Parts: sequence; structure tokens; C-alpha cells
Amino acid sequence: MDSALDSAMDSATEAFVAHRHLLFTVAYEMLGSAADAEDVLQETWLRWAGVDLDSVRDQRAYLVRITTRQALVRLRTLGRRKESYVGPWLPEPLLTAPDVAEDVELAESVSMAMLLVLETLTPTERAVFVLREVFDLDYDEIAGAVDKSPAAVRQIAHRARAHVAARRPRGVASPAEARGALEAFQRAVETGDLQRLLDILAPDVVLLADGGGVKPAALSPVVGAGRVADVLGRIAGTASLRPAQVNGYPALILQLNDKVDTVMAVRIDDGLITGLYAVRNPEKLAHMERETALHR
Repeated sequence: MDSALDSAMDSATEAFVAHRHLLFTVAYEMLGSAADAEDVLQETWLRWAGVDLDSVRDQRAYLVRITTRQALVRLRTLGRRKESYVGPWLPEPLLTAPDVAEDVELAESVSMAMLLVLETLTPTERAVFVLREVFDLDYDEIAGAVDKSPAAVRQIAHRARAHVAARRPRGVASPAEARGALEAFQRAVETGDLQRLLDILAPDVVLLADGGGVKPAALSPVVGAGRVADVLGRIAGTASLRPAQVNGYPALILQLNDKVDTVMAVRIDDGLITGLYAVRNPEKLAHMERETALHR
């Protein structure tokens, strides 16, 4: 009896480990928080460990279904938490491996710009969009994960797709474009060259800074090239900047006393920086010490 149980547990563990990176990516894209995605994976494992594997036809689909349901529960809780958040809320940045950037669709789906677009969807719309558009699950599989009929899921997917299309970056910047803009941005900030900054900022650029009430940060969006350049000009000479791959795209890490102080990601439209996302909340910087594996 014990050996049969051990064998079943070994099989469950093997399947979970095999799909762990995928499950984390699903949870992270739904939540925008690595810490909460890890919690969802713990809940998924607890439920998966109690499943009779002989009754499971498709282990990957079953695990994705459990993860999605747990993420939906967590997403609704997060929504309430965000209502009392101090200042703008930004997704938790991840230091990502080069292979994420090479998968163009995956990189776009986990970019800071796209995660903020996904924030404007309802929890169910977000789950349907992520599972359909990013992971290419069929409507029947998604229906099982969100407890809707396949017909309802099709309608939700259509609505979510239109909503995202109206808000996503106009043209997905290539890594080379993003890197070029960030190199110019880095030189401008390091030298305090205001004109060089203004040359790469869109007139209506928006800077969002997430200090979470822990670190000093603007409590509302900073809008307009002049105002944003003024804020960024104050950084000159105060911190060291280094390039990194964050959420699949080039970004800058600001370090003070050899510690990560701020992660700066950008949104680029038509060659100009239209969005700057500065994450300063120390609770959101834990995943900047090592690369996080993401998979579709």
C-alpha cells in the first residue's frame, strides 16, 4: 500500500515539476506579482497532490486549470488590496533569461506595458485572454478553468481581445529599439543632459513610480516630457545605472550602495518612450537577484 502511495506521489511530483515554469508563468501573467504567483503554485501543488492521477487524461491541462482557479481567487483579493495601495501600483519586475526575449510573443505578454494593460480587464477576462492568446488553450479547456460554457468563453475572449488591442503598444518595439532608447536614456540621465532626454521622450510620456508607501515616489502619474525629464534629471549623479533584461525587455537597474534601488522599464511607441515604469517598493524587488524562468 505504502509503495503504491509513494509511486503515485512520485508521479504527481514529476508532473508538477515538469510543468512548474509554465504554471508560474500563467499565474504571474494573471497576477502581475511573483510573490502571489508562488503562493498560487503552493495551493496548486496541495490540490494536485490529492488528485487521483488515473482519472486525469491531460496532466498539463489539469494543472493549468487548478492554477487558473487559484489565481482567480487570488486576483480578486489583490483587487481589494490595490484599492488601498499608496500611489501607483506596478507589476513586480522579474529578471528574465535571454530565451524569454527570443520568444517575441512571450516577451510581449510579460512586458510591464502589457501587464498594465491586462490590469484593465476583469479577472475572468484576464484569465481567458492569457489562456487563449498567450498559451493557445482551446475554448473547452478554458471553459473548465473559469467555470463558463465554451460559448461564453468565446464571447469573453472576443471582448478581452478588443479591449487589449485598443490599449496595447502601437508597434511592439524590437529588443534593438528598446536597447537603443534605453542607452540614450541612460546617457542622458547619467550626464544630466536634459535636451538628450527630451529627444527620446514622447511629448505625452507618462512616468509611473511605485514606492508602495515605503520609498519616496510620486503619488500620481507624472505626465509630459518636460515634467518627466525634470524628475529624471534629479537622478543624475546619485545612482549607478546598469542595463538588464526585465520581463523580456531591456530595462535599467538603479543601484545605491551596491543594492537594487529602482527598476526602470519603458514602453516605446514609434521609436519614442511613451511610458516609464519605476518600481521602488523593496517588497517587489526580491526577484531581481536571480533570473526567473518563464515558459509558454
